[in-house]
Amino acid sequence: MNRKIKVAHIITMLELGGAQNNTLYTVQNLDKNKFDVILISGPGGILDKETEKFTNVAVYFVKNLIRQINPFKDLFALMNLVSILKKEKPDVVHTHSSKAGILGRWAAKMAGVPKIVHTFHGFGFNDFQMFLVKYAYIFSEKLTSIISDKLIFVSEQNIRVATILKIGKNTDYLLIRSGIKISDYQNLKLNKTNKMKELELPEDLKIITTIGPFKPQKNLNDFIKVAKIVSEAIEKTLFLVIGDGKLRYELEEEIKALGLSGKVILLGWRKDVNEILAITDVFIMTSLWEGLPRAAVEALVSGKPVVAYSIDGNIDIIKNGYNGFLNKPKDTRGISENIIKLLNDQKLLEKFSENAKTSVDNTFDIDYMVKQQEDLYTKLI
Repeated sequence: MNRKIKVAHIITMLELGGAQNNTLYTVQNLDKNKFDVILISGPGGILDKETEKFTNVAVYFVKNLIRQINPFKDLFALMNLVSILKKEKPDVVHTHSSKAGILGRWAAKMAGVPKIVHTFHGFGFNDFQMFLVKYAYIFSEKLTSIISDKLIFVSEQNIRVATILKIGKNTDYLLIRSGIKISDYQNLKLNKTNKMKELELPEDLKIITTIGPFKPQKNLNDFIKVAKIVSEAIEKTLFLVIGDGKLRYELEEEIKALGLSGKVILLGWRKDVNEILAITDVFIMTSLWEGLPRAAVEALVSGKPVVAYSIDGNIDIIKNGYNGFLNKPKDTRGISENIIKLLNDQKLLEKFSENAKTSVDNTFDIDYMVKQQEDLYTKLI
């Protein structure tokens, strides 16, 4: 082709999360000599301001595009998306997240966009929903897959689930990992004592960390329960939470109720995640569902064992008894016992840490992720 390929990325909201960060990185870093790029999102996300720094990327905010199901607003969002796509005439529409994935793909079809791609950063349905709600999501995905040219998954486990549920055809499946900047986490040299002083935290403690927005999916109440069990077994422990969100007050009250003030520290969102992971001993994830948890990938690259629930993308990257432990969802006692096992056995902890460093290959690098998408768009057109 002599002209550039025009690609429109559509996402529900630019909140803090793996899907959002990866989408922003993609639209910024696609080769501008080969691609014209458009970003379409609902407004109100904490990352909206990041788009003000963009060059050579057209950005649209659709006020009716919201996370909650609202037939009235959803219809207007669909009409808004069709209007934008008819105006911009992209060659490829690439959708992300559940709501934008459904509305965006049907808008692309109605606007006559030649190629339609969707990335599942995890599914909109899960085992903790009412059956009818879960089935409605599955049905919507199966129906919308019919008009999709490629379905991208961030984990092999999600591919297995999609195959079982017959969401699209497996000939349309493609694995593209949710990437991180691996070099930011590898072999980071940091003085733990100095970092603890900077954070105004007590020294000589074992650090257990988690990362995530304060929302039901991340299930941080279980993290606090684990903190209670572990701190009673091992006194010199400290629990750090990187993140924030609407459930902050609820979590603060839970921390007080369990007598964990000063033991569980809510750090808010941080730009020094790699440095905090460097001083961490064990990383925990209590999420109830995930596509591919970027935070767990970051922890592994940092050489930290990950103890988590046996769900979705965790199964892809955490090898039970090798670089971490997997427990059944809601098994806070099991997670706690595995953390205690690691903290009480320095040789085992060091072995798991070494194994963690070699668990993540370059297919998880964010620049490789962008290159895979560039190759896909070129092949489609």
